Amino acid sequence: MKLPNLNHLSYLLMLHEEQHFNRAAKRCFISQSTLSAAIQNLEEQCGNQILERDNKHFVFTSFGLALVERAQKLVEDAQDFTQFAETGGDWRKSVLRMGVIPTIAPFIFNDLLTSAKEQYPELQLLLSEDTSANVMADLMSGKLDVVLLALPFATPNCRQRILGHDPFHLVGHPEQIANLPQPFEYSRLPKDSVYLLQAEHCMTDHAVSACEIAYQEQVNALSASSIHTLLQMSQHHQGFTFIPELAKRQGILNNTGLTTLPSDGNAYREIALVWRNTSQRADLFNSIASILIPLMPVPNI
Repeated sequence: MKLPNLNHLSYLLMLHEEQHFNRAAKRCFISQSTLSAAIQNLEEQCGNQILERDNKHFVFTSFGLALVERAQKLVEDAQDFTQFAETGGDWRKSVLRMGVIPTIAPFIFNDLLTSAKEQYPELQLLLSEDTSANVMADLMSGKLDVVLLALPFATPNCRQRILGHDPFHLVGHPEQIANLPQPFEYSRLPKDSVYLLQAEHCMTDHAVSACEIAYQEQVNALSASSIHTLLQMSQHHQGFTFIPELAKRQGILNNTGLTTLPSDGNAYREIALVWRNTSQRADLFNSIASILIPLMPVPNI
């Protein structure tokens, strides 16, 4: 059997991701007929059926799914090889695609980009923002090289480098914070008084777990899609919410009329850099970790 065409393997991966010939072809910047011919070529080379087709639909065979898994690693290795060759083996001149979750990204992008530019001026650091589930999916599909997210979150077949802790702070109007019963317990907050982010944001689960609040009774049914909206909801409805230290120290409470209850340090999330086990760029990721650790509220020294 001849060696497979890497472009054809890339087309195969895109077809598996899109589950639609026309959409996959557009994303590969080829015609639908070229994509179909590439898949047929792979089937002929392998001597096995990759897709079960009729005039309108297709489904991957069990062999096809197994081939996708192996093709993913081959394409990733080829991309690493290309970057290695183009930079003469110097990762400081490479391109790094990093995904960051929305409850971290706005509060770290500027410092990260500035520090990376100062220390590694020839490194192209490309940052994108999305939810934990989406950046992990993009990491595993090869769209991203590394992700910055908050733990706990499932990261199968990946390595984690814990960078530090990010404490949570209870937020409310000053008079509400001042009148909280002492000694304070999160479980004593009023019913329906706590506003949180929508469920797809992992900070909701992190805050609920870390602060040990009674989720059904205390959390209001209304939710927000960003921390800024969350603060506006809490301000308008005279309620409470939680923000991480990363957001607080960037001045997110300025001009809101809201204040925080000092954190006791026991309610926090861990922030980690995550990459695939199979990646050959651990030196690069650890160097980026060395930039990120000093930016953490409680660095993991």
